[in-house]
Amino acid sequence: MENLKYNKIKVALAERDLSNKWLANKLGKTEMTVSRWVSNKCQPTIETLYKIAFVLEMEAKDLLSPIETLSNNKY
Repeated sequence: MENLKYNKIKVALAERDLSNKWLANKLGKTEMTVSRWVSNKCQPTIETLYKIAFVLEMEAKDLLSPIETLSNNKY
């Protein structure tokens, strides 16, 4: 099964030269949790997604993959 990319947290962190550890500390989460989000193994809640966007000073919608990317994959 193909690994779908539902969020762009990894890209947002890289663009800002920030680490998973930095984000984990800002959110009060473990590095393992952030690592799972970054690798798209699991997804943050909507509430957490908004918190991530806030600490990264960006819009929450910009952390999500476009619908076109997701709809081109077979389920």
